[in-house]
Amino acid sequence: MTKAQETLSEFVRATAEKFGVPGAAVGVWVDGREVFACHGVTSLENPLPVDPDTAFLLGSVSKTYTATALMRLVADGRIELDAPVRRYVPELRLADERAAAGITVLNLLNHTSGLDWNLVNDTGAGDDALAAFVAELDGLALIAEPGARASYSQAAFNLAGRILENVTGMTYERALATLVLEPLGLTHSFFDPAAAITHRFAVGHNPGADGALAVAREWKGTRANNPGGGIASSVADQLRWARFHLGDGRAESGERLLPAEVLHRMKEPTVELRGSSLGDAFGICWFLRDVDGVRTVGHGGSVNGQFAELLTVPERGFAVAVASNAGPDAGLQFNQAVVRWALEHHLGVVDADPEPLPYDHDRALEAAGDYSIDAMTLTIATDGERLTLAAAIKPEVRAASDTELPPDYQPAPMGLLPGDGDEYIVLGGGLSGQRGFFTRDASGTITGADLAGRLFPRARPSA
Repeated sequence: MTKAQETLSEFVRATAEKFGVPGAAVGVWVDGREVFACHGVTSLENPLPVDPDTAFLLGSVSKTYTATALMRLVADGRIELDAPVRRYVPELRLADERAAAGITVLNLLNHTSGLDWNLVNDTGAGDDALAAFVAELDGLALIAEPGARASYSQAAFNLAGRILENVTGMTYERALATLVLEPLGLTHSFFDPAAAITHRFAVGHNPGADGALAVAREWKGTRANNPGGGIASSVADQLRWARFHLGDGRAESGERLLPAEVLHRMKEPTVELRGSSLGDAFGICWFLRDVDGVRTVGHGGSVNGQFAELLTVPERGFAVAVASNAGPDAGLQFNQAVVRWALEHHLGVVDADPEPLPYDHDRALEAAGDYSIDAMTLTIATDGERLTLAAAIKPEVRAASDTELPPDYQPAPMGLLPGDGDEYIVLGGGLSGQRGFFTRDASGTITGADLAGRLFPRARPSA
C-alpha cells in the first residue's frame, strides 16, 4: 500500500465509522494516477467486502451519461441542441401546448425546461417504459416558461432519454451502452438488475424507528427513470468516466467519441444557479462551482439508502468519486466530508460553508410555511428562537407505493445568509451544508423555496 492509499484509507475508515456507513468506496485521480480506498460491506444482511469494482447505484450521476450520449449525436449532426424537443419526440404533449412546442433539447439538459421535478408513476419494465412515461407528461406541472429559469427536473432527463430512443431506434439502455459504456470500457456499469447481480453490488440502508440501519427493500427505481437516475457503477468505472471528461474526447483505446470542443462546451456555463451548494451554474448537465478560486465540475446522486458523488477539477486534472450505502443522513454527510478532504488534502482547496446571519424573528415568520413538489414537501418552521427545515415524502405518495421509500429528513436548524437575506443554509442533519433561496413575486411575497437546484412552490404560509 502506497502512502497516498494509506492516508486515504485511514480517512475513509474513520469517517465511515463516524457516520455509521456500512460500506463505501472512494477513488481519487491525482497526479496522473488512481488511488482507491474501500471500507465495510455491501450489505448488513449478506455482507461482502466493498472493493473498487463494487457497483453502487449512482442516482442522478446517471444524467451525465445521458447528456454525453446526446452530445455524441449532436456532434454527429443527428440532434441540434436548439431544436424543439418535438422534432425528435413528436408525440410529446404537455398541459401547456405553447410550452410543449417551445422546449428545446438544451432546455432539458440544463434544467430550464420549466418541467416540475418528476411524475410519481411506474410505467413498467418493458421496452415501452419511456414511451409510456412521456405519454403521461401532460399531467406534470409546469413551474416556469421554457428557458426562464433553472429548476432541477428528473422528468426532463427521462424525456431526453426518449430522444435517444427515437433518434437511434434503440432502447435507451442499448443506445447508452453503444454510445458510451462500451467504447469507454465501463464493464462494471449497469442498468439491468439482472446484469448487476452477476457482479458484486451494494444495497442501500435506511434507519428504522429505533435508529438502527436496515436494508432498503427497493434496490432500484422504475425503468422510465433510468435516463435521470438508473445506473449502477463502480468507483473504478467512475474514475474512467472522469478521466474521459478531463480529456480530449478520446477513449483509452484512441477512438474519438467527441470533439474536444464539444466536451469542453459541456463544462461551460449555460444558466446561472443562485444560492445553491451544488453549483453556481449549469453547464450541459454538469454542476459548475467555483471553490476557493478553482472551477469544479461535478454531479451527485441519491437513491433509496445510497449516495454518490463525482467531482472533477479540470484545471488540475483531478477527480474524486465516492459511493456509500447509508441514508439519508449518514451517506450524504460521509460523501461530502470525503470530497472536501480530498480537495484540501490533494489540492489545498478549502470548501467552507458561509456563516449565517443572527436569527431574525420577523424574517423567520415571513419564510415559515410548506413548499411542495409532486412527491415531497419542505416544511420551514420557527419556534421563536431558530428556523428549521424538514423534507418529507408526501403521505399519499407513501401510501400509494408498493415498495419501501426512503425516510424523511427530520427538522434541522437553518439560517439566512448575508446579502438580501433570501438565501439560506441548512445547519444540521442529513442536509447539512445544503444551500437554497426564496423566490418572491412582484409584491415581495415569498412564493417558493429552492433547494438542491429545485424550485418548491409555496403551498402554505405559517399560521
